[in-house]
Amino acid sequence: MSCCLLEFCRVQELKTVRDFLFQSQKTDPPEDKNQTENELSWDTSDWESAWDNNDHKGDDATTATVEEEGAGQSITWMQDCVVSLSPCSDLLVVAREQKAVFLSAKWRTDDSGREEMTLAVSWSGTLSTEEGECVSSVICVPLASQKRSSTGRPDWTCVVVGFSSGYVRFYTENGVLLLAQLLNEDPVLRLKCRTYEIPRHPGVTEQHEELSILYPSALVTIDGFSLFQSLRACRNQVARAAAAGSDAIQPPPLAYKKWGLQDMDTIVDHSSVGIMTLCVFDQMKNASILGGFHASVKGSPPAMSQYIAVGGGPYTGFYYAVEGSSQPLLSHVALAVASKLTSALFSAASGWLGWKNKNEEDPAQKQKPKVEPATPLAVRFGLPDSRRHGESICLSPCNTLAGVTDDFGRVTLLDLARGIAIRMWKGYRDAQLGWVQVSEGRGERESSPSAPLPRRHAQFLVIYAPRRGILEVWGTQQGPRVGAFTVGKHCRLLYAGYRLMGVNSVTSQGWQLHTQQVCLLDPTTGALRTVTVPFHLALSDKKSERAKDMHLLKKLTTILRSRDVEPDILESEAKSVLLDIKHPAIKKQALESLLSNKNAPVSCLTNITRALHDSLKERDPEAVDEALLQLCSSQLKLLQLYTDIQQLHSAADTDTSSELDSLEGIEEDLSRLGPTLQRYAQLTSRPSVSFAQDSPDSPLPARAFLSQLECTEDGEVRVVRGADTEWNQLGSFLFWGCLSGESPLRRVCDTLQQTGVSPQQLLSLLLSVWLHREKDVLKKPEETVRNLHTLLITLSNMKGAVEESWDPQSVSPWWQQVRTACVQSHSAAAALLAALVAHYAVKASITSRADSKVETTHTHIRMSAQIRCVRAGAPKGSCWVDFKPQTEDIAKWVFRQDLAPERLKEILQRREEKEGDDNSEQSEQRRAGGGGKEGQEENEKKQEDADNTLLVAVCRRFPDSLSPDLLFAHCCWEYVVQWNKDPEEGRYLCWAVEHLKLVSSPHIQLGISSMMWSTFIVKRFSAAAFLMEKVGKAPKDRLCRRDVGMGDKAMTSFLGSCVQLLQILMEADSGVEEVPPPELCVEEVWCGAEGPASIAELALEQRGVHYPLVQHHCLLASLLYAAMTFSLRVKPLSLFDSKGKNAFFRDLTSIQLMPSGDMDPGLVLLRKEYLLRVLTGWVQAIDDNPSSATGPGSPPLPSTGPRADWWPSMCLELGSLLQVNPDILRRHLVCELYSQGLDLRAEEAMLEVEDKDVLGSQLLVLTGQRLSYSLLHSQSQTQPAMELLARLPPTLCTWLKAMDPSELRCPMVPLSQSSRLVSRLIEILPENHGQYSLALHLLEAVEALTTED
Repeated sequence: MSCCLLEFCRVQELKTVRDFLFQSQKTDPPEDKNQTENELSWDTSDWESAWDNNDHKGDDATTATVEEEGAGQSITWMQDCVVSLSPCSDLLVVAREQKAVFLSAKWRTDDSGREEMTLAVSWSGTLSTEEGECVSSVICVPLASQKRSSTGRPDWTCVVVGFSSGYVRFYTENGVLLLAQLLNEDPVLRLKCRTYEIPRHPGVTEQHEELSILYPSALVTIDGFSLFQSLRACRNQVARAAAAGSDAIQPPPLAYKKWGLQDMDTIVDHSSVGIMTLCVFDQMKNASILGGFHASVKGSPPAMSQYIAVGGGPYTGFYYAVEGSSQPLLSHVALAVASKLTSALFSAASGWLGWKNKNEEDPAQKQKPKVEPATPLAVRFGLPDSRRHGESICLSPCNTLAGVTDDFGRVTLLDLARGIAIRMWKGYRDAQLGWVQVSEGRGERESSPSAPLPRRHAQFLVIYAPRRGILEVWGTQQGPRVGAFTVGKHCRLLYAGYRLMGVNSVTSQGWQLHTQQVCLLDPTTGALRTVTVPFHLALSDKKSERAKDMHLLKKLTTILRSRDVEPDILESEAKSVLLDIKHPAIKKQALESLLSNKNAPVSCLTNITRALHDSLKERDPEAVDEALLQLCSSQLKLLQLYTDIQQLHSAADTDTSSELDSLEGIEEDLSRLGPTLQRYAQLTSRPSVSFAQDSPDSPLPARAFLSQLECTEDGEVRVVRGADTEWNQLGSFLFWGCLSGESPLRRVCDTLQQTGVSPQQLLSLLLSVWLHREKDVLKKPEETVRNLHTLLITLSNMKGAVEESWDPQSVSPWWQQVRTACVQSHSAAAALLAALVAHYAVKASITSRADSKVETTHTHIRMSAQIRCVRAGAPKGSCWVDFKPQTEDIAKWVFRQDLAPERLKEILQRREEKEGDDNSEQSEQRRAGGGGKEGQEENEKKQEDADNTLLVAVCRRFPDSLSPDLLFAHCCWEYVVQWNKDPEEGRYLCWAVEHLKLVSSPHIQLGISSMMWSTFIVKRFSAAAFLMEKVGKAPKDRLCRRDVGMGDKAMTSFLGSCVQLLQILMEADSGVEEVPPPELCVEEVWCGAEGPASIAELALEQRGVHYPLVQHHCLLASLLYAAMTFSLRVKPLSLFDSKGKNAFFRDLTSIQLMPSGDMDPGLVLLRKEYLLRVLTGWVQAIDDNPSSATGPGSPPLPSTGPRADWWPSMCLELGSLLQVNPDILRRHLVCELYSQGLDLRAEEAMLEVEDKDVLGSQLLVLTGQRLSYSLLHSQSQTQPAMELLARLPPTLCTWLKAMDPSELRCPMVPLSQSSRLVSRLIEILPENHGQYSLALHLLEAVEALTTED
């Protein structure tokens, strides 16, 4: 609860910034550079360190100076730069001379996985445009967003830069110039901004936004509202011009007020306080002073703008400008008229305003613009000090105070309302100032019985003294120093003094403005730190008890953090601090902090709490806080319980069990289960890694004990259920000593019963530690079982455990709790032993009669736990060790075993075939051992057969829970979940779809495919579609990984799976009406178990889908899959009209407006061209060896990939859906196959073509290209071929010469294939066809050429 300096951001690439800004100095000769630095650069910090260390003199000091010279230069470079930080901390500007660097905020993850904000270079370049001008001042002004959904973050940030030439220019975050204006011909000294603040009290004048620019003899103010609108308009105009590729229109000039500050010798800084209204007394006083005895006074005091200037002669000057005494200046025309012009008038009326395009400027207008004269403004009064010269002024957030630095090393605090200096600090040469305003927390003032008082605000002055390297925080007006931090000597204190521009009383409602008030930039590390001051430090005077209590709390926190304090010293110090604190709330906070400390011993905590409790008891009961007294008594009771349990566990004597007579049956069961438990222990003894603090054997700290127990108002202790690890640790602390026989269990139970802990909670703790520490239980099963039996009997005999009115004919809630814990546990052996012990404990607790219902109920518990021990019969090393007979776990096992869907189907069919065979397991084992392989492969085959045999056995044992449909459904879901974790494994999604195909129920198929689509698929599917639409082609691997989250190959497989999934969804939707929904059943043993609903149950609850919408998405998925498979250029969404685009990626259960009627011919043409390219890509992919096509038939094609045989049929289906004539696609396919030299496949595809005439014309050209290549373009032209060419008819010869064989992808085709093609051509062309005679001539030429060969 004290001042702290917190790092919130780190500046990256500082060395790059320095090298860029000081690039001109690198070219200087080293000798001259060093000489200049030695002669002109004096570092006074070396003098101060030399005064403190007089022993180090001579050569050592000289050597150290030379070595540190380079480092000092790299540290002090920022002192020569102009630095400005946006109040939102998202933009930092560093400028020097003509250059500037913009650094923008970015988020990154550090090595520990924590998100942190950094500032990285976003733009760097030269800002000056006039010859010889340099940057003299910079501020970053964030502009508020005008959107209704905005919550206070800026829309963008404008960088305002003042130059030595007098120009003021406005830039975007990317260095784009928006606006430039020459307001005065002198250098700009300082830029400052004032933004809107909500008035804190009624009657306070609402301040308007304003940008003020200080020149050596003038002050220019620009209204914030008009500046905000102009900057937004300029930014929009620049964006439009950049998008259109044209020049931006020169914006109109800004409206401003220009005051000539008189009666001061020099002015170096200023502050615009804002509009103020004097009271009547001050109005009369000023009138009498200025106008004399006969001065007249107006009825209402005038509103005045107050300006404070610092410099020399006088040291501080106060100026007051009456509102309305000066009209806004604007070159050429008033801004109000210019803002009303519509965009249509810009080009026509540009000559009126001098508002022309850059290309239309006259040469005479390129000279410097006219500078308006300033309105004289005399100084009202000042603080005269002829020798003192002010250096800077910093205005407080509430505009009532200001801090001024001077050349004497003083910091002066001014009261602006009275115009006097009220405080002065000395010893702060070159100081930098800032302010921190803190609001009072919502607490006591709002809970007052009367009307709630307004929240108070405190202001603190932050002073950074670079000569001493210290940052101090002072309370104002006469407050003490509340914080001091040792920082570097070369830091920069960045204080903006404003927030967002463009905010008013309406738009700021409900906003949370995230701005930093004061930031310290360290150039050595690049760290940006902010000062946090609690409000109570403003009350830190000698009479404030709360401030003293906070100091004591801080002292206690410091004591508790130190690890080297002795327990006695810790106890005495903490006790004195707690007793000295007066405020009950802080005393309670201190006690809670003490009790939650991990280093304090229990005896220390008990003594301190008892001392505080006794001191409260001695006071007047009416003056004691009841909540604090109740906390002390309850924590004292819990600490005593903790101490008692610890002492009992460390006691040497233990109880001897007297229940041996009731353990006869358990011993028989233990001897019978002994081999099974040993085998189970061997299978589960896997090496594992765990943290020491999570070990059950680690001692339970007192703070963990206190955090899990609490006292009620009745004085009873109640256990608070926390995390499983903490719950198990508490159970081990209470009961493990009893279970292991090291503690007197009866005395422990008596102690717990006396505290009033609920027996049900104790039973839950006992069962949790028993089931959690299964390995320790199995080491000594006889002893631990005996102790568990005694503990169960003891706890069941407690008051409130088993109801007195319990009817033995029904199940008691007490024993039902045992059964539930055993059924839901993953520790099979411990659950089995607990069920056995509970079974005999029930017998022991019922002395009147043994009811058959009880026997049956707890035999059911025993059987349900024994079922879980099926895994004890699994082969060694099998994955069935963690098996639970639930479908989800079987699916996980199938995934780990990497069982293909068809293989799993074969295993389940084997189960059905062996349904009636009692010795099926033995026959399966014989079959597994009948392999003929040897060595490791034979062992692996046996292992696999054994696992499959076990799967068959489990499926037969649970025919309802592991029915084929449920198993395939859960396997499908498991594979798609694993694919979502690693999308690069496209095989997982393919197998998920294959599992889904094997589900016989269309209702389950429909539900699961719908859930898969909405949960995992649609987001990546839409990203793939938008990415391909953006790039206009099949995207590269980098783009796929960036937008879709997987590589290009994985994305191709993903789109293919999407097509299959949507086809399954359509088929299932068509089949649900024909088949009734299935009834899901489970075995009787699972009726009492609780857990989440299965995937099949969720699938049956899904709503039906809209078939046309699913078909619409399947169409898009097919187009995307084809584009990725064959690497085609296409914009898939552009193949659909507006209705089709709007229907994409909607919920498949919704009714959307789908495309209907005839489509636009332009879209149909695009679709046809795309499908033709798909067919061409498929033909190029199959690209068989032409020699293989000469056989009796075409070689078979694969069923997947780009060479799959179903691509042509899919294109025809897509053509019918996309309103493309399928016959055009068939003819194109035939021509492409012939062009590729695949004549046999072309003849098969030719049978389906309907328009033979058009096909004949196309094939005629293709035949001519082949013959032209053989006769005219072949490299091996023979003499007979040349003679044949001479004998051809002139018409045919001319036609062949006009053919272009380069269009053929495979022109070297055997003449026999060309002869066969011409024969087919003669068959399909009618005799009255115009090119029939040309075909006959071709036939004769080919036959003659074949005869010659």
